[in-house]
Amino acid sequence: MAEETSPTGAVTDKSVGNGQPLLRLRDISKHFGAVQALYGVDLDLPSGQVTALCGDNGAGKSVLTKTIAGIHQPDTGQMIWEGREVHIRTPGDAAALGIETVYQDLALADNLDIVQNMFLGRERLSGLLLNEDSMEQAAKETLSGLHVTTVRSIRQPVATLSGGQRQAVAVAKAVMWNSKLVMLDEPTAALGVAQTRMVLDLIKRLKDHGLAVMVISHNLNDVFEAADRVAVLHLGRMVAQDAISAFDRQSVVDFLTTGGSAREVGGSSAVA
Repeated sequence: MAEETSPTGAVTDKSVGNGQPLLRLRDISKHFGAVQALYGVDLDLPSGQVTALCGDNGAGKSVLTKTIAGIHQPDTGQMIWEGREVHIRTPGDAAALGIETVYQDLALADNLDIVQNMFLGRERLSGLLLNEDSMEQAAKETLSGLHVTTVRSIRQPVATLSGGQRQAVAVAKAVMWNSKLVMLDEPTAALGVAQTRMVLDLIKRLKDHGLAVMVISHNLNDVFEAADRVAVLHLGRMVAQDAISAFDRQSVVDFLTTGGSAREVGGSSAVA
């Protein structure tokens, strides 16, 4: 990595734009009291690719995701965004960079309609009044751009939507704000076959729009369907990270369950 120090002291990667990752995590560690949740984790999240973050319960997936999202602060390590080191101390810091997270509970208000949910907390004003026309148009354009065509009306209450439609609204809400990285926590959990297909297609469209996508998933069928890359956490350590073509389902299961420390992926080190 070709680096130089900017006048502000930030590390600048001059090779960004030549296939380098949008976000690089290096040696990220995190503990909560006596419990060590992450041990020196490295992770690359490239633009225009879907990275599946896999791991058993307690592997550290949620802690790592919340660290990127600004909810947790790492004890050690670097976060390099677009070639410069950044310190993400709050979710607002993450949002300002272009990092949005869609958690498993979706954080949607059932009593509000689609437009109201997409602009919740970020409403547009015209003088002292809400600019309903502007918000409706932006919501419609975002949903259309993601090919979300199954909702009856952008003014229908979220409570009337199916699970797949709710996930689509949550993703559209995330990408509306000039996001560059979208993290999705178990986006197909509890969805039926048709709704899962809708969400997987949506994930692929995010990639096609040039976004970096990180999908936290236990479902290996979804991982091999939608991901370009796989990263596996085991007991707080990154034990494998490579292109999806370097894995088969059994190798991923091995890394998930045992850490696979004796295995190699893609003919090289297990952690790429």
